[in-house]
Amino acid sequence: MKTTYTQLNDGWNAAPNAPHPRIDVNGSLLKLFFRANAYQFPEFDREDVLQLRFRNCWRYRLGSTNDEGWYLGQCRFGKSIPWGEFYEVSGNLRIDETSDWVLLGCAGASTKHFLFYFRDGTFECDADSWELLKIEDN
Repeated sequence: MKTTYTQLNDGWNAAPNAPHPRIDVNGSLLKLFFRANAYQFPEFDREDVLQLRFRNCWRYRLGSTNDEGWYLGQCRFGKSIPWGEFYEVSGNLRIDETSDWVLLGCAGASTKHFLFYFRDGTFECDADSWELLKIEDN
């Protein structure tokens, strides 16, 4: 089965040097916070924080593969997609069941797989949907 990648970030991205990803979980709602890329997208300030919300998330991980690991081909998807971008991945997810997943529940019928390569880590989750919010009070 072929792996398919659909880029989801358009007009925004994570800060390239210090995105500081942070996760907050409340039931099956997962919130991923990170600094916006003000260098590439001047409508953001250097301290602006973005939030991705994932509804009906049943598993997630914030792994250790960073930009150096990506360049060395140490990530699961190789160099199939550029680091620093947000994607929906479908088809062959190449998931190693012994990895560092945090389980929140069971997979739903409309689950999608999301992947975000940050400079200092890799975020993945399986959820029904996602939305982007800008945090005004940072």
